Amino acid sequence: MDKIVRQAKALCPFIQNASTASLRSMSHGQGLTSAASMCPVMKRAIDQQSRQYSTPSKPVQDSARAQQPAAKTSTNSADNAIFVDVPLAQQQKKIAEDKQIGEIFGTSKSSKEAATASSVSGTNAVGEKQKAKFNYNSLYTTELNKKRQDKSYRYFNNINRLAQEFPRAHRSEQADKVTVWCANDYLGMGGHPVVVNAMHQTLDRYGAGAGGTRNIAGHNQHAVGLEKSAAKLHGKGGALVFSSCYVANDAALTLLGQRFPGMVYFSDEMNHASMIQGIKHSGAKKVIFKHNDVADLEAKLKQYPISTPKVIAFESVYSMCGSVAPIEAICDLAEKYGALTFLDEVHAVGMYGPHGAGVAEHLDFDHYAANGPGAVSANRKTIQDRVDIITATLGKAYGCVGGYVAGSAEFIDWVRSYAPGFIFTTSLPPAVMAGAKAALDFQTTTNEFRRAQQLNTRYVKNQLAALDIPVVPNPSHIVPILVGDAEKAKAASDLLLSKHNIYVQAINYPTVPIGHERLRVTPTPGHKKELCDDLVAAIDSTFTELGLNRVSDWSAKGGLCGVGEPDLEQEPNLWSDSQLKFEPSV
Repeated sequence: MDKIVRQAKALCPFIQNASTASLRSMSHGQGLTSAASMCPVMKRAIDQQSRQYSTPSKPVQDSARAQQPAAKTSTNSADNAIFVDVPLAQQQKKIAEDKQIGEIFGTSKSSKEAATASSVSGTNAVGEKQKAKFNYNSLYTTELNKKRQDKSYRYFNNINRLAQEFPRAHRSEQADKVTVWCANDYLGMGGHPVVVNAMHQTLDRYGAGAGGTRNIAGHNQHAVGLEKSAAKLHGKGGALVFSSCYVANDAALTLLGQRFPGMVYFSDEMNHASMIQGIKHSGAKKVIFKHNDVADLEAKLKQYPISTPKVIAFESVYSMCGSVAPIEAICDLAEKYGALTFLDEVHAVGMYGPHGAGVAEHLDFDHYAANGPGAVSANRKTIQDRVDIITATLGKAYGCVGGYVAGSAEFIDWVRSYAPGFIFTTSLPPAVMAGAKAALDFQTTTNEFRRAQQLNTRYVKNQLAALDIPVVPNPSHIVPILVGDAEKAKAASDLLLSKHNIYVQAINYPTVPIGHERLRVTPTPGHKKELCDDLVAAIDSTFTELGLNRVSDWSAKGGLCGVGEPDLEQEPNLWSDSQLKFEPSV
């Protein structure tokens, strides 16, 4: 405040010789006003203000001004001038200006005095606006209307999956049955007897809930057993179970960035929201590299000293396009530039590798096929060994719910001890953990389900390609059918459901960029040839009925998302024919 007064004094020859204390003493009563009236500059300003706000109101000529509410009060002194026929916006501006001047010279009125003044001749519009409560619902409505207008509003369908009729489900009426083609229960384990029986037995004996966090309710045998199985699957020193992999990613990434001084994250531009949020919550610096672009990643790693703590965060299989990360090349860069590797195997665990550990296991298929899950190589580090931190889910290929993070024993103990997302979250119910462990253990002993899923995926992709249906090319189990328009994608989803009894949800922004909207199909072992043929025929009919772009149409436009792009090389399937013949020894 003193600085402002000193600046004012320097500009004004009339008060430049007055001390700050004397100016403040003059501010009481009418002293300052009286003194200002002797100033040749301020006198003119006071006289002009007095004339402006004490003259009778005049008819409003400006049409824009006429739309604004005006106060209808009057005054009998310049000091207490209340606006007459002054638009609300100008009133508010003048109040703010007067308040600022008043604070400088110590003459600003208290809120109580201001409220009294504003009601001299009736209710003042400004005062009424200040008294009004914030309209929360108005914001909700505005935000929702935006999503409806840009066609990204999400409508949920009532889909009730039937355990005994997988992959069938019923809608709101039990007789109204549909075939589900977009669930992430990739192997149908959600209704498998091995899982359901384990859950029933545990539920009957131990009840529904865990009773609280592990710190409060205890570290039960179900958590111990599940974490031991997860750690063994990935060949890591330990694992920690969370309520979801979203929470696992958020908790681990947040903690790393908060605890390591000067941490820098290198994040693939297509990473899942859970990873993005974890990095954001950490407050650490983030550098985004182009999707699966090793050259771009290295160029950005080079900009930081090797001594700077770094984490390269990426996924193995990207669920909306089906692309697969170059894990080995990323591990090479991490070792070269002193970074940790943080690999999300959510859409790969259970699906790849001879025992279902994910893409990192799959890349050393022969070693793990010969030596078992998580086996250490005597000659070299496997790619899975070279990955520092792995996160995965229990809610997709394993058919249950929950997630986990696996890494060195020290890292897992550190996360357990410091991560709020673990410490303050209620533990998964015993029955859920028992079911998840049963699914994980079962899938390490057989390749039957992975084989069937891969063969059904190949069949669907080939049949769609023969009909010029635009499938985003990839080497994984995901079948993304490009539509390229949010409204049309929803129309296609609705038509498939209403006319063909096929449920495939439309995928739009923010899950995929605007203009990249699609239908995401995920075949399972339960989608036999007859169901696959039904799907292909229904999609072909839907594309014709709605006039959706086919591959040839996208090609004429220059291509999009790999569809119709000239000279694009198709990656080979991750699962080779010889690998599909493998069956683990029990």
